[in-house]
Amino acid sequence: MNRPARDLSLVIPLFNERDNLEPLKAAIDRALPPSAGDAEILFVDDGSTDGSFEVVERIARADARVRGVRFRRNHGKAAALAVGFAEAAGRVVVTLDADLQDDPNEIPKLLARLDEGCDVVSGWKRKRRDPLSKTIPSKLFNWVVSNASGVRIHDMNCGLKAYRAEVVREIDLYGELHRYIPVLASWKGYRIGEVPVEHHPRRSGKSKYGAWRFVAGFLDLLTIMMLSRFALKPLHFFGSLGLVFGAVGTAVNLYLVNIWLHHRNIQGRTPLLMLGVLLIIVGIQFFSTGLLAELIARSLSRRGQEYSVERRVPS
Repeated sequence: MNRPARDLSLVIPLFNERDNLEPLKAAIDRALPPSAGDAEILFVDDGSTDGSFEVVERIARADARVRGVRFRRNHGKAAALAVGFAEAAGRVVVTLDADLQDDPNEIPKLLARLDEGCDVVSGWKRKRRDPLSKTIPSKLFNWVVSNASGVRIHDMNCGLKAYRAEVVREIDLYGELHRYIPVLASWKGYRIGEVPVEHHPRRSGKSKYGAWRFVAGFLDLLTIMMLSRFALKPLHFFGSLGLVFGAVGTAVNLYLVNIWLHHRNIQGRTPLLMLGVLLIIVGIQFFSTGLLAELIARSLSRRGQEYSVERRVPS
């Protein structure tokens, strides 16, 4: 839907945060009063069941800057952000969570970092106001993702982030990939920055994240690694695995051949023979999968869908 361009869009995904919405709106007004510039506030209700959207409607009636979108059921934060990005009309898009743990007063710091040349600026909850059951796994998660992806920021999953509009238009979000937006943007060639931000303890409501999110996060990390490093060269991944398995299987079978040539008997080594044959078959399957994936990647690259164009001359 085409909307008049604005300077700034705040995208706020929410799920069962009824008691936090009006205090959040008041905090946004203090940080970004209506006189501060042309801005909009977009609440995306991810299928709340506690009456959160009725509060959004009340806030929208009192302030023309506020809009709301409601899902029929819960789809997850990535879906809420994807819809918010599609609806946002701002030249700059800022996301923050609705639980009052993100401080709207930190938004000008993110915008200033954008002005320094970054395309994406992520908040860093240096002093995180959460229990150890969340902070310790989060530190481990961020360390693994930072080293695996090469994107050196401390807090990958911070909800408080700022983006240039072209970034959110180009990133395809689904599943739980919202945790890896900086990685996806970096893969496209955008410049990533980070600023320390204030983090507050949750006042009301409860966290929507359980232990399963760490398992899901690891699986999503594998997806991101495939998308960022091997999307256009899948044979490098599958072919490498195929060569390793095939080489080990060949070595095992050559060892058995050597025994048979010297002793004319490999009795008792049938399991080893089966392992060697199995490894060779698995290696061939990996290699074949890589070749098929290369054909798919080639068709995508011909359409130019995997490349991020910054500018053209003449425009």
